[in-house]
Amino acid sequence: MYQENVVLCGASAYEQKYYFNQDFDSLPESVKQELHIMCVLYTEEIGGILTLEFDDNGSLQFKTEAVDADAMYDEIGSVLRIKKLQTEKRELLESLEMYYRVFFLGETIEDDGENVDKGN
Repeated sequence: MYQENVVLCGASAYEQKYYFNQDFDSLPESVKQELHIMCVLYTEEIGGILTLEFDDNGSLQFKTEAVDADAMYDEIGSVLRIKKLQTEKRELLESLEMYYRVFFLGETIEDDGENVDKGN
């Protein structure tokens, strides 16, 4: 279906903009708002650009980047902030991964919670 990572959402401190992939518009409004707040607060605090992307296995990845001339970008703070978000928002992030695996990758979930790959 997709050749590269699929971007869920992202924010840029440089353009002061937030992006949400409309392919995920069926997510509950509260989840969309939580993602919006999480990404924008990250870029306000750390700087640079943050994107949340699904890899080809359905795992949600935090991708960050900053321009070389950005002296305000906090590289160490970025790593620490992402670890904190992954801990604090673990349930949300795991639910998003499950959503992606079921609705985009076509996996089914058995009663014991194990993923079953439909295509293989």
